[in-house]
Amino acid sequence: MRVFVDTEFTDFVQIDLISIALVSEDGHEFYAERNDYRAEDCCEFVREAVLPLLGRIEGAICNRTELTLRLRTWFESLPEPATLMFDYFADWELLADAFLGDDFDQPPINVGEKQMLTSEFIGNPIFQRALYNSFTPDWPAHHALADARAFLHAFHTLNNNGQF
Repeated sequence: MRVFVDTEFTDFVQIDLISIALVSEDGHEFYAERNDYRAEDCCEFVREAVLPLLGRIEGAICNRTELTLRLRTWFESLPEPATLMFDYFADWELLADAFLGDDFDQPPINVGEKQMLTSEFIGNPIFQRALYNSFTPDWPAHHALADARAFLHAFHTLNNNGQF
């Protein structure tokens, strides 16, 4: 089973997780927003495009420690090992850090392979069209959950068109 991952973070230099979403092929979703990131580390783009999208999902807000516990519980409930799919390596690094938090030294046991959505996927016009058609005014790009859902949709659209 594949799990599509997306994160939003403060900046490319002072990188710290703001929000994270995981969407599995079997329909399970995880979404959380941290309330203890340093807002002063956010770049201008994040302030303008990401922060206004936060607070849309009831119960999503948590601190770093609670995020680790929620994330591990959700991930361990998956019915089989999962291949993690992401479009940017920092998504994997931030997820790995969230898996471990301060109290764990290993990710959940059902973490499987990692696969980066390379330009072969992302650059494909079918993928691009499906990705951008996934976004709506209520679920725009740069909301981690909207992005993870869009990646799943675009990946399946590409696959269904026999493109890989």
